[in-house]
Amino acid sequence: MIYILSEKKFNGASNLPVIKINFLEFEVDLSNFDALVFTSKNGVEAIERVDKRWRDKEIYSIGSGTTKAIKNKGVKVAYTAKSSYGDNFAEEIKEKLYGKRVLFPRAKVVTSHLNTILKNAGIDLREVIAYETVCNPEELSKPQKGSVIIFSSPSTVKCFFKKFIWDESCKAVVIGEKTASFMPKDIKYTVSNKQTIPDCIELGLILLYN
Repeated sequence: MIYILSEKKFNGASNLPVIKINFLEFEVDLSNFDALVFTSKNGVEAIERVDKRWRDKEIYSIGSGTTKAIKNKGVKVAYTAKSSYGDNFAEEIKEKLYGKRVLFPRAKVVTSHLNTILKNAGIDLREVIAYETVCNPEELSKPQKGSVIIFSSPSTVKCFFKKFIWDESCKAVVIGEKTASFMPKDIKYTVSNKQTIPDCIELGLILLYN
């Protein structure tokens, strides 16, 4: 069995939703902005709930999953990051954003320095706290023995280990180095070469049968 630690459905994996996304109330006048920066599909969903006029702006996306969420709204993406790490993404887009008024709908807690990097580069950036990731308070069944657990964010690491004691028969797949830095030191894991859930599942299948 391969487990995804959120409610999002993916082929080849079961859901063990240790995290939940809460969308927050906020107000923003989109006429004040030329471009938006998204570092997750949750940011896309959050701004969609507030004002659909974001679709007419210049859009910058951190990775394939976020870009897919944007395109599913019928929106063109001006730029998709070569790297799925927030700090690298900021370095890639800072020159492209110079002189523009930029909105960043973000999580309540962020682990990258994207906002600081852009502001230090002279970008006119406004941040709105659009959503938060919290641990799911519901009782969940523990993973089956011998399973592969996919950790897709620091929050999934935190919330999984609040609920469960690690079973040594299981194997851990981690989506990237940032998430890996939050893993307990005594647990072995494999980092995916590409920072997408489907790639993590593909790696999980290899680990599951080897």
